Amino acid sequence: MLWSFKKKKHPDFWITYLAHFDKKEKKNLHTSRFVALDSETTGFDIYKDRILSIGAVSIVGNEISVADTFEVYLKQSHFNPETVHIHGILQHGTKKKLSEEEALKQFLIYIKDSVLVAHHAIFDIKMINQSLNRMGLPNLKNKVIDTMELYADTRIKSNFIDKNIRYSLDDIAEAYAINLTDRHTAPGDALIAALIFLKTTTILRKSKYFKLEHYFLKSNRF
Repeated sequence: MLWSFKKKKHPDFWITYLAHFDKKEKKNLHTSRFVALDSETTGFDIYKDRILSIGAVSIVGNEISVADTFEVYLKQSHFNPETVHIHGILQHGTKKKLSEEEALKQFLIYIKDSVLVAHHAIFDIKMINQSLNRMGLPNLKNKVIDTMELYADTRIKSNFIDKNIRYSLDDIAEAYAINLTDRHTAPGDALIAALIFLKTTTILRKSKYFKLEHYFLKSNRF
């Protein structure tokens, strides 16, 4: 008996997303589009927990584009009441919520091939990749930068400073006098990450040794 195996056809929105990477242009601080993002989740288990919301803002030419933002809330198939006091997102609240597939579709349309920026980025990207994998899709292809690693490099002046310190978003925001009014909301934390990105890259690029690609996280970390 002959068996024929057909390769699973990915949805059109994924094909469109992949097409943005055909350009293969080198990313740089001056001309590339960066997207600072944050996700609020039901917890920290990337397999069990789910994304509640994603917020993002774009950065082009070293400026935050307040007219180019993204915010989406997801229907909650998994609910953890213990985290509501942190993010304030209720399972049956008044905010319009989309299915996981529709939310991720809109997110891919928004980010295109932009460099993604987040604080403790590995967690956010792993959560998004898990959502994509549940839809039968591969992981994100975007380059990713962690603002914590950027900030750590601005702090390393000698071998006496521990390079393994994990600076929180609050630590850095306080150091840079960034307003924390919208802390623990996806759009608010995305904006804080964007401000940290601009402040840290302004410091780091003064060095002749600065190379943006040095801060791209390796794909095997996701």
